[in-house]
Amino acid sequence: MANDEERHDSEDGDIGEGRGDRARKAAIAREAQRKAKAAAKLRENLMRRKTQARARRAGEEDATQGLPAAKTDESL
Repeated sequence: MANDEERHDSEDGDIGEGRGDRARKAAIAREAQRKAKAAAKLRENLMRRKTQARARRAGEEDATQGLPAAKTDESL
């Protein structure tokens, strides 16, 4: 009888979880991480754009990184 009780106790846990269930849960977790990362990038981009817009309204120069978009007139 003790074996029957132990068997019933183990059925209540996640021990009987199959490979398909674990793979599905892992896929859902990866998708959630991907969405969270994309949302963070969108927030970062929005903050940067707002800062640039405020700087333009105030007449300040944008703090750009990298090469300029257009060359200056070097023929003069």
